[in-house]
Amino acid sequence: MPTPISTVSARLSPIFAASPLRNGAFRAFYTGSVGTALGYTMQASMAAWLMATLTPSALMVALVQSASTAPFLLFGLVAGSLADIMNRRKLIVVTQVVMLVSTALLGAIAVTGLVGPTSLLLLTFLCGAGFTFYMPAQQASINDLVSRADLSRAVALGAVAFNVARAIGPAMAGAIAAWLGSGSALLASSIFFLLMIYGVRSLKTVEKAIPGVPETLFAGVQSGLRFARHSPAMRSLVILNLSFTACASALWALLPLVARDQLGLGPGGFGLLLGTFGAGAVVAALGIPGQLQKRSLDTVVRASVLLWISATLLVAATQMTAVALLGAFFAGAAWVGVLASLSAGTQSTAPAWVRARAVSINLLAVQSGLAVGSFLWGVLASAAEVRLTIAVSAGAMLLLYGLNHRVHVELGEEADVTPYSQLPDLAVSVEPLPHDGPVLVQVEYRIDPENRPAFLHAVQAVEATRRRNGASSWRVFRDVAEDGRFVERYVITSWAEYVRLRMRMTVADRKLQNRVVEFQRKDVPIRISRLIGISAEEMQHRPDHSPGPTAAH
Repeated sequence: MPTPISTVSARLSPIFAASPLRNGAFRAFYTGSVGTALGYTMQASMAAWLMATLTPSALMVALVQSASTAPFLLFGLVAGSLADIMNRRKLIVVTQVVMLVSTALLGAIAVTGLVGPTSLLLLTFLCGAGFTFYMPAQQASINDLVSRADLSRAVALGAVAFNVARAIGPAMAGAIAAWLGSGSALLASSIFFLLMIYGVRSLKTVEKAIPGVPETLFAGVQSGLRFARHSPAMRSLVILNLSFTACASALWALLPLVARDQLGLGPGGFGLLLGTFGAGAVVAALGIPGQLQKRSLDTVVRASVLLWISATLLVAATQMTAVALLGAFFAGAAWVGVLASLSAGTQSTAPAWVRARAVSINLLAVQSGLAVGSFLWGVLASAAEVRLTIAVSAGAMLLLYGLNHRVHVELGEEADVTPYSQLPDLAVSVEPLPHDGPVLVQVEYRIDPENRPAFLHAVQAVEATRRRNGASSWRVFRDVAEDGRFVERYVITSWAEYVRLRMRMTVADRKLQNRVVEFQRKDVPIRISRLIGISAEEMQHRPDHSPGPTAAH
């Protein structure tokens, strides 16, 4: 007769076999991710409580949250660039050490009674900075640990980790603080960062996606922004992240007032609301991978947005705790349904060379939406009822839902991120230096008159691939002297950047270029010219004799 334990084990075995957690390397990394999420949320909640015990100023208490989140607004893009340029395993270890030391030091001075508002804010800012540089590296590393088929499940598990930590972390910290004091709770939270220092050992050092001269940090930020600007998929993801979080921030910012004023609850009731929100988030995160296999990413995101609107209106309309808890549960499910799905979309559409920067740009969109939205909804709530403000936020989200009807998101295909490896060798007489430039590339086509409209349509589709991979300008010209001769011209800032542009080409990019080549006249080869700009110094080193005749242009 089977025992209860064996029965549970038998039921869980198929689930585990289909989960990315069956992979030992990912399991260790995921355990570390849970530990970091717990340590960070415990530190944030204890820092706010500690500030409340040091000063009666509501502003100072609010500044704790600002100190924790401000680093992402300041350094988010730099963090993504750094995670793409340097070894991610080393970067993650450094961030864990920074968070561990800053949290443990804050705990130590709290235990000794030496803590003050200034030191508390500085150490909280330092911990937030560590978390800022950790997140892009951690999320981009998931692709290196799981197969593409498991990516959406792995990303959803990440959402489970953070939302469970959001619900459990503050409760754990509060329990330890009640038993041993706030300083001891901070010391305990610092221990959780050790889990990732151990778990990141499973992350193998991955070869750089773009070999050769490495990008500088500033150039990396520029190329990340350029990719986001010229990638339709990335633009759609950023737009939906911003519009959702800007409206959804109302419930986050005003939930304490809902618990206190609308429902008449105390701290325990507020904790119950947060816990119910977290439970809904966990349930949704477990179901998202299956939903993404059955439905498109766009369908899942839009259904989750409608669920959030309904849940928000439910919370705003009721004074019954049970109904509010139901609304909080569905809001948690919708929150993860939108953000985890968009995160999976980001990681599936961004090539390896820019993946961490794509993650950081979308995280920056989320943080910016929350920061700006919370402020605006707070201003409105101070002039009107909290319930009305939450209802207005739901109406604003519904309006944006309608305005964004042409903004579609989808999971990327393998060809979108797979580098195209069959590149021809460059024919150069003298290899330029990495910083020589700018580089002008000309591609000359001969097109028959009947193919002209189709050619122009196909070559227009190539523009976005050139620009997001490195071109600073792009245009197609027609020859007024020779009918059917077209020249595609684009400029890249340096020779090193041009080499990177070629290496950044994916299989999907090459397919678009091959479509253009199909319209070339069969009896004439395509001619490609690469020209290096002459610097002012080179222009001055001219022979000491009179110039020859001037050519007319």
